[in-house]
Amino acid sequence: MSTQHGAETIRWDLSDLYTAPDDDNLTSDMKRIGEEADAFAARWKGRIAALSAEELKEALAGYEKLNDLSSKIGSYAYLNWSTNTEDAALGKLLQQTSELGSELRQKLVFFDLEWLALDDAHAQSLIDAPELAFYRHYLESSRKYKPHMLTEAEEKVLSAKSVTGARAWVRFFDETLGAARFDLDGEKVPEQQVLSKMHAPDRETRRKAAASLTAGFKELSRPLTFVFNTLLADKSTNDKLRGYPSWVTSRNLSNEIKDETVESLVEAVTDAYPLVQRYYRMKAKLLGLDQMHDYDRYAPLAQNETVVTWQEARKMVLEAYGGFHPKMGEIAGHFFEKNWIDAAIRPGKRGGAYSASTADSVHPYVFMNYDGRVRDVQTLAHELGHGVHQYLSRERGPLQSGTPLTTAETASVFGEMLVFRDLMATLSDPKEKLALLCGKIDDSIATVFRQISMNRFENAIHTTRREKGELTTQQFSELWMETQTALYGESVKLSDDYGLWWCYIPHFLHSPGYVYAYAFGELLVLSLYEQYRSTPQGFADRYMELLSAGGSESPEVLTARMGVDINDKAFWQAGVALIGKLIDEAEALAAEVSAQA
Repeated sequence: MSTQHGAETIRWDLSDLYTAPDDDNLTSDMKRIGEEADAFAARWKGRIAALSAEELKEALAGYEKLNDLSSKIGSYAYLNWSTNTEDAALGKLLQQTSELGSELRQKLVFFDLEWLALDDAHAQSLIDAPELAFYRHYLESSRKYKPHMLTEAEEKVLSAKSVTGARAWVRFFDETLGAARFDLDGEKVPEQQVLSKMHAPDRETRRKAAASLTAGFKELSRPLTFVFNTLLADKSTNDKLRGYPSWVTSRNLSNEIKDETVESLVEAVTDAYPLVQRYYRMKAKLLGLDQMHDYDRYAPLAQNETVVTWQEARKMVLEAYGGFHPKMGEIAGHFFEKNWIDAAIRPGKRGGAYSASTADSVHPYVFMNYDGRVRDVQTLAHELGHGVHQYLSRERGPLQSGTPLTTAETASVFGEMLVFRDLMATLSDPKEKLALLCGKIDDSIATVFRQISMNRFENAIHTTRREKGELTTQQFSELWMETQTALYGESVKLSDDYGLWWCYIPHFLHSPGYVYAYAFGELLVLSLYEQYRSTPQGFADRYMELLSAGGSESPEVLTARMGVDINDKAFWQAGVALIGKLIDEAEALAAEVSAQA
C-alpha cells in the first residue's frame, strides 16, 4: 500500500452546490428549473425572428440563468458520483439529473433553432448591435452550426435518446472500471493504485503492475469492446444525420479550429517521432537497460521513491503560481482553503483527474487521485491551472465562460511548467536535475507525442468502424499497436500484452477527438513560456487577461494577441523543436553526470 502522504483525508466540500443528495434545495431546484424552462418557452418561442436587439439581450440573459442552474444541478450529481461510482443512490441521482438535462434541452432547443433560422443579414445586424456586444462571440460562433442542425422534433428525439444511448454507455464504462479490482502482490486494488506503480523505480514492480493491469483488462475486454463499438456506431449515426463529413469535424467545430490547423499540428508531431525514439534510447542507457519495455517508459531515474506530502505539494504549487502572478496564487489558494479539491484515493472513485467548472454562479472543483509522487504534484498544478482559468472566466457568463478544449489546456500545461521550472531552479546536483528533467520530458512526450499517436488510433477506429462495421477486440488491439509502434519504433519493445491498453482510456468515449487538444496546449505553452523567459515584462498581466477572456473570442484571436499564429505549421514545428531542446539539455546533463562518475 502507499506510504501516508497527507492527502488521504482531502475530500471536497460540495455544499456551495448542495449539502447532500437529499438537500431540499436540490429537490426544489430540480422542480423549479422545469417550470422556469416552460415559462421561458412560453414567452420567447416563435418570437426570436422579430426580437429587437434589446429584447434578444433579455432573452439571452434568461437563457443563461437556466443554463447556470442546470449546470449547478448536473455538476453536483456528477461530482458526487465520481468519488464513489459503486454507490447506487449516487448513480440514481446522476441518471435523474441526466434525464432532467435532456428534458431541459428539449424544451429550450427552439431558442438555438430559431436563432440559426434567421437569414445571415438579419443575424449580422443583431450581432453588430451595441446592445448585444457582450454576447457577440456566442452569437457569431453559434452560426457555424446552422448547416448541421435538424428540425426541432428531430433534435428532441436525439436529446431524449442520448440518455439511454451514448451517455448510458459512458456511465457503464466508468462504473465498470471504477468497480474493477486488480490482483497485485496478493491484494485486490483499484486501477489508479496499479497505474501508480508504473512510475516505480523498481523494474520488477513496474512489470508486475503492467501484468496485473493486462490481466484485468483481459477479463473486461468483452464488455469494453462492446462499449467502444456501440459508441463508435452512435457517433457515426449522429455525424451522418448532421452532415459532418468526418468523425472529427464536430470536435474541430467545437474547438473553433480549422481542419487544416489540426492537420498541421498532427503532421508536425508525427514527423518528429524520431525525437521520441532518440530520447528513449538515451533513457534506456541511463537506466542501465539493454532494451526498454513498455512498462519502463515512465521509470524515474532517481532510485528512491520520494514521497511528496500534500502540504509540500500545496506549497510548491502556490509558490509557483504566486510567483508568476499574485492573483493566480490567490485564486489557487482558495481551492485548498475552501476545500474545493478531492484528492484521496479510495475504492469506487473513478480514475484520472479533472477540474469541473460547475456553474458560473458558484466556482470550480478539482478532482484527482493523489499518491504522493512528483508527477502527482504536476497533476495538481495541471488541474489547478484549469481551476484558475475557469474561476477567472466566470465573468463571461454561462454562454461564453467555457473555452474550446484547445485553449482550455493552455492554463493547465502552463501551470505545470511553472512548477517544473521552480523545482529545477532549486537543484544544483546534475543527477537530481537530470532526473527531474527526464520526468518533464516523459510528461511532454505523453502530452504531445502519445496524445497524437492516440489521435491516430481514434482516426483508425472511427474510420474502420464506419467502413467495415463492428471491430473485434483483436482488431482494436492491432490498430492500437500499429499507431503505438509508429511512435516508439524500436526504442521501446511493446509486448503483446500492451495491445489491450486502449480499452481503459476514457477520453476516447467521454469526448471523441479530445486528445489532440493536449498536444495543442503543450506546444502553445512551450512557445508562450519561451516568450515569458525572454521578455517577462508585462507578460503575466497579458496572460491573465487571456485566461479571463474565457470563450468570449476564438482561439485564433486570443493567441494572436500573445504573438502566436496557430494556423502556421511552422509554429507547431517550432514547438516540437523546443521539446528537442529539452532532450538536448538532458543529453548534456547526462554527459556531465557520466564525466563525474
